[in-house]
Amino acid sequence: MAEESRSGILLETGTNEIEIMEFTIDGNLYGINVAKVREIMMSAPVKPMPHTHQAVEGIFKPRDTVITVVDLPKYLTRREHEHKEKDLFIVTNFNQMHVAFRVDTVVGISRISWKDIQKPDSTISGGADGVATGIAQCGEDLVNILDFERIVAEIAPETSIQISEVEAMGNRGRNTNPVWVAEDSILLSRMIRESLERAGYVNLRMFPNGAELWDALQTCEKQGDVDSQVAIIITDLEMPQMDGHRLTKLIKSSRELQHIPVVIFSSLITEEMRRKGQEVGADEQLSKPEIGHLIGILDELLERKQKK
Repeated sequence: MAEESRSGILLETGTNEIEIMEFTIDGNLYGINVAKVREIMMSAPVKPMPHTHQAVEGIFKPRDTVITVVDLPKYLTRREHEHKEKDLFIVTNFNQMHVAFRVDTVVGISRISWKDIQKPDSTISGGADGVATGIAQCGEDLVNILDFERIVAEIAPETSIQISEVEAMGNRGRNTNPVWVAEDSILLSRMIRESLERAGYVNLRMFPNGAELWDALQTCEKQGDVDSQVAIIITDLEMPQMDGHRLTKLIKSSRELQHIPVVIFSSLITEEMRRKGQEVGADEQLSKPEIGHLIGILDELLERKQKK
């Protein structure tokens, strides 16, 4: 199978659409955001590496780039799976790194609205320890969208948000500016909250997706107390119901709300995504897991806002 590039798969910014690449493991259907996919390759020989997570097969080196390979069937089931000649590697690009995930087959790509993705309840997702970030209706199929950031964070914790970055800032005063955060990952939401609180930001309001944050904004607007309720917004990009680009576009298109700074904090910040963020009016765009940089940007934007 020839490699398949995602370079031709582009979405108009702010339409609240997503393209899901569907793949199978043991006959079960899973999905990944196409924006995370660099290419699809036939599986190749892998060099094992010592002292790694049990789901890490090792490394391989296509075109002079060393890439870690994760045995996704083994990770999901916690048992050994026979590697087959026709297995595929989905090579991903997020959090500023490349990781290949072994899968059985790739079924195809579906373009859907984020409204067609539901957050699974805790009995399915496993709560903070689960890897199901959403259930998507793709045609007649229900597709389990995996939280690949959560998977990589478990396998390599050093690649995720580091509280030590905040601790290195030393003692900081309390900051009571109301900060709203839209983040669907339970794990990352918890880590962002803890990091911001340690940095002195004590007035936080967390939302599991952009739609709920937007509804809350509209309520504040109707009540005439927007500025007393929210000073700055941090948003992820990938979220059920409403993504970060759509949320940012709605805020920046509103005469009453456009003055609120919006910071996109996502694992998907590439040059292409940065252009899309600029199109919808984001004030800043940062790549996870740069939590120290995020706090510095919050300080700067709030200070600038207070001087106006």
